[in-house]
Amino acid sequence: MHPYAYGYPPPRRGGGLGVLVAVTLVVFLAAPYASKARGLLADAGELPAIRLPQLPRPAPPPAATSTRAAKAVTYALAQRGDPYRWGAQGPGAFDCSGLTWAAWRAAGVRIPRTAEGQRTGLPRATGKLRPGDLVVYRTSGPSRRHVAMVVGRGRMVEARGRGIPVRVVPLRRSFMAAVRPGGR
Repeated sequence: MHPYAYGYPPPRRGGGLGVLVAVTLVVFLAAPYASKARGLLADAGELPAIRLPQLPRPAPPPAATSTRAAKAVTYALAQRGDPYRWGAQGPGAFDCSGLTWAAWRAAGVRIPRTAEGQRTGLPRATGKLRPGDLVVYRTSGPSRRHVAMVVGRGRMVEARGRGIPVRVVPLRRSFMAAVRPGGR
């Protein structure tokens, strides 16, 4: 089959040389008038500056809250690999709410100790989840609740259960509530 059978035109030949000649001719003919043009612009004085409109800046999150959330996340992530132990709140082992409680405590924020207390005693997270937010799930375990901390990019850190060390896992969307310690 011929390469141009599908309607593609053949490549053009030449043309580039013609453009080069035309540009050279224009520059050659305009050169004697360049100094006059510079003089006219100098006589015009300084041109006024163009002022761009000031756009409103989005309000940043409260510094104390975002800094504390970063500290809580950093603490929780540092516990990866620690063993799960029912009722433990660190430093060598954690249960789910013990991990979130200890992380926020390390950031200087007091929160309830249990997953259910965190669910009912903290403000609801509104909008997109942020690092440091807590997500609470229904579970068949002894407390009937499980809590984990959002660490960003669709991931959370949790102390899941017996035999499973503290770890980072994908965020499960089946949570029953999301709360924001230190939030409003």
